[in-house]
Amino acid sequence: MSALIGRRIVLRPLVIGDFEQWREVRRRNHDWLTKWEPQRLPGHPDAVEDRDAFAIRCSARQRERQLGTAYGFGIFVDGDFAGEINISSVQRGPFQSAYVGYWIDERHAGQGYVPEAVVLICRFAFEELRLHRIQISIIPRNDKSRRVVEKLDLRFEGIAERYLEINGAWEDHMRFAITAEEWATRGDQLSRDWLD
Repeated sequence: MSALIGRRIVLRPLVIGDFEQWREVRRRNHDWLTKWEPQRLPGHPDAVEDRDAFAIRCSARQRERQLGTAYGFGIFVDGDFAGEINISSVQRGPFQSAYVGYWIDERHAGQGYVPEAVVLICRFAFEELRLHRIQISIIPRNDKSRRVVEKLDLRFEGIAERYLEINGAWEDHMRFAITAEEWATRGDQLSRDWLD
């Protein structure tokens, strides 16, 4: 799969050669990120500290791309790794939908890189994958993540109670979505605002 090129960022699948940069960012951002993420399963290797576990993670993401079930991307700013954005749980048939999740290095937060990445992902999801709908789910108190969908004016669909296990607790999530019809109406403007 080729890279997705934005105005200031590049999205591309992570490879084993990214391990050192990825590990440095994950270590430095431990407290910034782990409060918003599921707990690592006991007994499973830590990809942050284990190069082989990271390699397995990269291989699993490559296999997901081959199967068409998920598409993971590193976010690169000026060639340096800065975060991740993923399309996951791709469902075909009558559903034609997927979920999008993202995180960014605290050093790059608030600079508009994630909204740009989301617009790139929307273009990829709707124009290349031909999905009908993507959803982004956010813990209500995660103001920074909510700001991303607010900047893009994504449609709020409601609260899903106790939706995901996050850092050991079942957390409510706000659900935001965009459909292919909305992209057909808004995609050119979003692209002009964030990508051109």
